This record gives sequence, C-alpha cells and structure tokens, in this order.
Amino acid sequence: MHIPDGYLSASTCAFTYVSALPFLAVGVKRAGRLPRERLAPLVGLASAFSFVVMMFNLPLPGGTTGHAVGMGIAAAVLGPWASMLAISVALAIQALVFGDGGVTTLGANVLNMAVVGSLVAYAVYVGLAGRSEIRSTRRVAAAAVAGYVALNAAALLAAFEFGIQPMFFHDAGGMPLYAPYPLAVAVPAMMAGHLGFAGLGEMVVTGGLFAYLQHAHPELLAPSADLPAGVSPRRAVKRLWVGLAAMAAATPLGLLATGIAWGEWGVSDFLDPAGRAAIELASGDAALPEAVPQGLARLAEAWSAPIPDYAPAFLSGEAMGYVLSAALGAGLIALAFAVAARLGPRPAR
Repeated sequence: MHIPDGYLSASTCAFTYVSALPFLAVGVKRAGRLPRERLAPLVGLASAFSFVVMMFNLPLPGGTTGHAVGMGIAAAVLGPWASMLAISVALAIQALVFGDGGVTTLGANVLNMAVVGSLVAYAVYVGLAGRSEIRSTRRVAAAAVAGYVALNAAALLAAFEFGIQPMFFHDAGGMPLYAPYPLAVAVPAMMAGHLGFAGLGEMVVTGGLFAYLQHAHPELLAPSADLPAGVSPRRAVKRLWVGLAAMAAATPLGLLATGIAWGEWGVSDFLDPAGRAAIELASGDAALPEAVPQGLARLAEAWSAPIPDYAPAFLSGEAMGYVLSAALGAGLIALAFAVAARLGPRPAR
C-alpha cells in the first residue's frame, strides 16, 4: 500500500500533499491541547507501533504481500487527529530513511493511511461502540471492525490513485507514463488481498490490542480528566515499549512472506522477464506495457534512502538488518515526539 516514487504524476503528488496538509495542521493544533503525559509517550508509542507492525508482511493472493498499519488501534485510543500524526510520522521515517514508500508520493500515502484511515477508523469505532463501557466487549468488536474497514478504505483510495494514472497521463501513443494499470485492473488487484487477508490482519491486531489494553491498562483508554488521582499513562506506556521491543525483535517473521506488494514494483521488475510475469499474474494476467513507463523510470530514483529495504549495508544478515531497522525506526520516532513535546507550546488548562 506504500506507493513508491514514479507511480503517480507530479500533479497527483502535489494534489495529495495539498489535500493532506490541512488535516495534519488541525492534528498538530489538536495535539497541542493534549496533556503532556499523553502527547509524547502515547502518540509516540502508537507511531512506533505502526512503523513496526508494517514490517510484518502477510502473503496475499497472486504472489504479493500486504500488512496491517495500526490505524485502527491508534484512532480508537488516541482519536483521529493524534492518530493522523502518529501514522504520518511513521510513514515519513519509512520513506526518508528506509525507502519504503516514495518521497514524492508521501503526501498520497499520508492521505490514504494516516488521514482517511484514521478518520474512517474513528467514525466506525464511535458509531459501533456507542456509549458502551470502556471495558465492554462491544468496544473490542467496534475497534476490530473499525480497523478492517479503515485499512480497506485506504487500500481502495490507493487503488483509485493508481488506476487514474493511465487515464490522464499517457504519451501520444496511449502508453501510460506512471502506474501502468487502469481502474479495471488496479481496484480488483488491490482489494482482493486487502478485503480477504490484510484487512483481517488489521482487524485481529486492533481487536486483540484493544482487548489487552482493557484488561491490563484501561487508563490508556480513559480521557485524562477521568483518571483517578495519582494514575498516569506513563507507567503503562513504559511497559508497552518493552513489548514493542520484543515485537521489533520478531520482525524477521515478515521476511517469510515472499513477493512484492501490488504496485510497489521497481524498474528492474519491469525489465526482468520473471518480474514482468509476476506483475501480470498479480494483476489478473493483464498485460504490461512493453517498455517501462517513462515518468515512472524518471521519478523512481527521486530519493535515495540511506538504508533501503531495511537492509543496512554493513550487515550481511537480512534478519539482523530487519531487527536493527525496526529498532532504529522506533527510536527515531520516539525522539521526534519527545523533541516535539519539549519544544511545542504547553496545552491550555
């Protein structure tokens, strides 16, 4: 679901950046009202969790892969605005440091997963949970369904962005300049795997984590104003960071799923006969253009990430590189939120 550089035209990228930024601006303003015991530790934890959980790839039909995002649990616990910030920072670190998702397409990825994903997840969660008690099983079910619907909403928007490229951006001969497949191919190819597999992964992650928090750390689900005297979310967050560290150590499990996520193929895949065959198989046997789309080839190298594909150059072991990348990414996210909380304005009382 991470759209790479080269798959969207410059105008599409600009439009998605402009569309996402107002939501993030509101998110920053709303986050400034959060008590500091929630802003840095809890939002930072949600962001780091999103980063790590996206490294656990799931096998999808057609030889592709997908993953959960963490938008469901972030929106249910933090609300939509803080969730947008959490997911956006995770996506930015992925793109800038690890080359997972493009820099030119970061606006689209933020719009799809952070903005639309968080808004949809929160709307579904609130609508289904109603006024039920914090510890009710109804809230667990509501959070789980919210995660499923939100992930598929984000996937559908990405499929739409892919699919309109050949319609509006092609050369004089009708050859696509960016993403090669129209809506009739992009939507079914994306949604088959997300409706049937990746969405279920998001559902299980969201529902399972929400149920765990209900039992072990209900203070994270209650507004700060409702917390008993002396109860702070910081203690629970520290324990959850330990769990996240264990999760980061297990990220090599994400390497077991072979194949590339639909729409994340590199230029080399278009040039390699085996790669072309894999792309066509994952796309319902729809034929690829004979040549690499010109715009895609031009923008594909728009950014050179220092640690591409979560594989530090000084490590030969793929699994160890994945673990180190997970730790580094989570650490950068924690640092970013800690600095933001220290430098930002104090919330009004």
